[in-house]
Amino acid sequence: MEVSRRDFLRFSVGAAGGTALAGLAGSGVNLEPVVARAQELRIKNAKVSPSVCPYCSVGCGTLIHTIDGKIVNIEGDPRSPHNEGTLCPKGAAIFQLHVNPNRPTQVLHRKPGATDWEVWDLERAMNRITELVKKTRDETFIEKLPNGKLVNMTPAIFSLGGAIHEIEFNHVQQKLMRGLGIVAIENQARI
Repeated sequence: MEVSRRDFLRFSVGAAGGTALAGLAGSGVNLEPVVARAQELRIKNAKVSPSVCPYCSVGCGTLIHTIDGKIVNIEGDPRSPHNEGTLCPKGAAIFQLHVNPNRPTQVLHRKPGATDWEVWDLERAMNRITELVKKTRDETFIEKLPNGKLVNMTPAIFSLGGAIHEIEFNHVQQKLMRGLGIVAIENQARI
């Protein structure tokens, strides 16, 4: 086997680093104070607020660090029994939900066939959604099947909820959707 100078250097540095770490660990050096101090400096003067990851139904605990009302760090909560301080790749990217300059911060609407987005106020958007839901439900509502069985449903609307909402919101959302006769419902409150 032929070893290049680069390979020799790589192996040497790896062996020296491993030996140094093993020597520290073997000699009983406690690195916890150093790690704790580094952690303290990283988020010094930050207010810590516990929260929950919005991505899936696991509900991993997170700690949100803010300074002067601005989020500076989000990490897993070591007290959480679900994740014990770890986060999956999506959870680890939660910070981008809040600080991404490309994140929409207002309601945008694009009319059918249009090429540009129009800024709408929230009330106008909610009224438009209400109109379309009512119109679709009225046009597609099925009271009884051909065999006479009472179903009171609409097959034309699908409801998709998410884990970003707490279980209480998802429960109320399910009640509303079922009250409208919507049967295609999916969210983390599968009741």
